[in-house]
Amino acid sequence: MPRARNAQHRGLPARWVLHHGAYYYHVPVGLESRWDGKKKFRLGATLPEAYRTWAMRLEKPDAAETVAQLLDRYALEVVSARGPKQQLDDNRYVRRLRGVFGELLLTDMRPQLIYQFIDKSPKKVAARRAVALLSHSFTKAVEWGYIDRHPLIGQMRLEGRKSRDRYVEDWEIVECLALKRQANGGSSGVPIIQAYMRIKLLTGISKGDLLRLVPSEDFKDDGIHVQRRKVKNSTGKRTIYAWTPDLRNEVLHALEARPKKVDLLFCTRNGTSYYDEEKDTFSGWDSMWQRFMARVLAETKVKESFTDHDLRAKCASDADSLEQARALLAHADSRTTRRIYRRKPELVQPLKGRFE
Repeated sequence: MPRARNAQHRGLPARWVLHHGAYYYHVPVGLESRWDGKKKFRLGATLPEAYRTWAMRLEKPDAAETVAQLLDRYALEVVSARGPKQQLDDNRYVRRLRGVFGELLLTDMRPQLIYQFIDKSPKKVAARRAVALLSHSFTKAVEWGYIDRHPLIGQMRLEGRKSRDRYVEDWEIVECLALKRQANGGSSGVPIIQAYMRIKLLTGISKGDLLRLVPSEDFKDDGIHVQRRKVKNSTGKRTIYAWTPDLRNEVLHALEARPKKVDLLFCTRNGTSYYDEEKDTFSGWDSMWQRFMARVLAETKVKESFTDHDLRAKCASDADSLEQARALLAHADSRTTRRIYRRKPELVQPLKGRFE
C-alpha cells in the first residue's frame, strides 16, 4: 500500500509538499531538465503563486480519470484566471476537495457523496461553495471530453441560504447623512462615506467599481462610464449612468470631500486608491466603514447596522420598476435582481368591488 501523505500535504496535487512556508514539487526521475535540473523545485510561497508557476512549467493534461486530475487542470486553467482574492478562496476549496474526493474516478461521482460531504462539514457555507466549484469543474470535464454527462446537475436539490432582507429606511439614511465630523478631527472618513452613500443610492454601482472610478477616464459628456470588473473578462458588460442634476451635484460633493486632489473620485488620506490590487481587497475602506457604522449606532436613532450591499439593495428596491433596478445594478438576469435586491414590500391595488 502507498504511504499515507502527511496531514499538511493532503489536498495538494501529487508530489507537492509544504515545507518551511513554501510549496515545492518533487520532480519525477528523468524530468529534472524541465525543472531547472532540480529534484525539488520551489513553486511559490502562496497557493496562487504555486499554481501559476506550475501552470507555466506543465503541459496541458490530455486526459483525466480521477477527481484529483480534473481539479488539477481546473486550478491551472480556470482558477488561475480569476482575481487574487477569489484565487485564494478557490484554491482552498480545490485543496479540500482533493483531500476528500481526489482518488475517486470521475465516473464514480454520485450525488449521495455530495450530501454526505455537506452533512459532515462543520462550516456549511464553505462546504456549499466548495461543492459549487466541484460542480463547475464537472461542467468543464464535459467540455474537455473527460465524461459524457454531468453527474450532479438535475440529480440534487440543496437548500439555498435565505436571502438577506434588510431594507434600509429613508429616515435611517437621513440620520447617517446628518452625522457630523468630530470636533477633535477624528472620524475624517465621515464626509467621504456620506458622499459615497449618496452616489451609491442614486446609481447602485458596486463598491469595487465605485471606489475605482477615475474622473478623467470614466466621466464622459453623456454620463459615468463603468466597466464592471466582475465580468470584465467574460461578458464585458458596460453601463453608462446618464448625468442628472442630482448625480452631478453628488459627484461634486465627493470631489470636495477628497483628502487629496488626485485623479480618483475616492482616495485615502495619502491620495492612493482604497483598492489593494495584490490582495484584491478594500481593507482600508472596510475598516473606515465599520468605524462609521459604529458611530451611527452610538450617536443616531439607527439601531440596526447595514452593509454596503444593503445600500445597493436599497437602490434596487427604490427603483420605479424591476427593469430599472436590473439596469442600475447591471445584472444580466432580472431574476437575480428580484430575488436578492428588491426588498421593499410590493404595493398592490385591490380589485374594485363588483358585487354590490
